[in-house]
Amino acid sequence: MYSLREIKKSDNTALAQMIRNVFEEFDAPRQGTVFSDPTTDHLFELFRKAKSVLWVAEIDSKIVGCSGVFPSEGLDNDTAELVKYYISANARGKGIGKNLMFKCIESARSFGYKKLYIESLPVFSKAIAIYQQNGFVFLDKPLGNSAHPSCDVWMVKEL
Repeated sequence: MYSLREIKKSDNTALAQMIRNVFEEFDAPRQGTVFSDPTTDHLFELFRKAKSVLWVAEIDSKIVGCSGVFPSEGLDNDTAELVKYYISANARGKGIGKNLMFKCIESARSFGYKKLYIESLPVFSKAIAIYQQNGFVFLDKPLGNSAHPSCDVWMVKEL
């Protein structure tokens, strides 16, 4: 059994560690990604921005996943980015990722966004498959001003 809730300030350290653990597990690039982004250590503060939210998944009061909606720099006003979509290894296969995705799509719609954009890496192929199953389509180039130049998979979903 798991629960989903909005981020709390006390989540910052556990979320940053969980995200970096996923990068290490998949041997994903550290530079030019969320791994080395200083905002990863301050997610509560980052998600105080208007029309943004970070959902946190917990099992037995332990953080096991997260995903959010954020109006990233350079995106059109009707487009948000699906960000920080990570699930701990021990929490995969329980429907948590799917429900985080639904929560984010619902949140994006409630904020008035018409499109949801995501950047990823080929090593996260299972997540990319989930994006495709949920209506995301591949793009030839990034949207907006990406803060993560190592990401080379770009997708968008019409809401």
